[in-house]
Amino acid sequence: MDNISIIGGGIGGLLTALCFEKLGIEYKLYERAEAFKIVGAGIWLSPNALQVFEWINPKLLREIQKSGNAFDRIMIANHKLKPISDSEQDFVKNEYGYTTMAIHRGVLQKILFSHIKADYIVFDKEFKQYSSIDNKTYEVEFADGTYIKTNAIIGADGINSLIRKQLFPKSTLRYSGQTCWRGVSNTKLSTELDSVGFTLWGQQLQFGVSKLDEDKTYWFAVTLSEPNEKDDTTYLKSKLLKMFSEFDPVVHQLIQNTTTEKIIRGDLSDLNILNQWHSGNICLIGDAAHSMTPDLGQGGAQAIEDAYYLSNYIHNSNTMEEAYTKFYNKRKSKVEKLVKQSRTTSKIAITSKPIEIIRNFILKYTPEKLMQKQMIALYEIDKEF
Repeated sequence: MDNISIIGGGIGGLLTALCFEKLGIEYKLYERAEAFKIVGAGIWLSPNALQVFEWINPKLLREIQKSGNAFDRIMIANHKLKPISDSEQDFVKNEYGYTTMAIHRGVLQKILFSHIKADYIVFDKEFKQYSSIDNKTYEVEFADGTYIKTNAIIGADGINSLIRKQLFPKSTLRYSGQTCWRGVSNTKLSTELDSVGFTLWGQQLQFGVSKLDEDKTYWFAVTLSEPNEKDDTTYLKSKLLKMFSEFDPVVHQLIQNTTTEKIIRGDLSDLNILNQWHSGNICLIGDAAHSMTPDLGQGGAQAIEDAYYLSNYIHNSNTMEEAYTKFYNKRKSKVEKLVKQSRTTSKIAITSKPIEIIRNFILKYTPEKLMQKQMIALYEIDKEF
């Protein structure tokens, strides 16, 4: 019988496994995919996430840094690439030794998998349901008809978590009213942009860009949309090029140099705030517990923080219930604030002309010291353990 079962081999589940290994906590991870594949597009890793990698193993951090691209600046610009807010990241590097970076999500997951003991991961195990045998034992059923018994369950199965749906059946998702296309372009950015993570804000349109490596650039494109719409891939690139026709030429270049089948579309939703993340010996983490829109680039980082805090509370507590309670009390305030901030940013990034003028004015004249203070507070990780 497993001591603790982690359901889901995404970033949150993999980081929980790595934290457990560092602290000597017995576990097994169950992933629905048949085998590991490099999929997805890009992801930003801010210093709060990088600190957790460093805590696990400085070698792991260095490997991730070598496989991605660090930012000297983070910029919000208008659709013509004229800066609205442009933040030099020296103050972050002075504080932590590194800045926010971009990396291909699949490459990151490959690195994380390589640092986990192979026999601790079981592939091709899609979660179906759990049942309680007694107060300390659960039976987990998978889609292939197999079962396991376990003392505790960590639900790291994402925004559409089946564990959450069974644990908290009244939980609901909120559609933001926006859809997003993501891609990795075979484009080399100009020298002045290759160390900048930047987003272009237009009228009811948003386009984000960040270099991944010498020949690959991650981009995302956001617009207002009804939910669940589908693309005709024959015309997808021409549709996006027309949609962003008034944007800076770098946008057109990035879209044009992306293979159509590598452009991923997804509606942007978040999870309506839960008033608890656990029941009995079952606990949710990451997007399963507090999914947010990607506007602050903090979804992955907050799952990584979850792994760090939860593993340490389990290591230092007498019972899982005690650990889960401490974990929720510690994390609740920060993630709820970020969920709300992401929603607000989502609305102001894609807005009409009158509000756009006011928005740009406020951003442009927000004191630099205030922005720096807010960033440092966001990136802070407690060293209480």
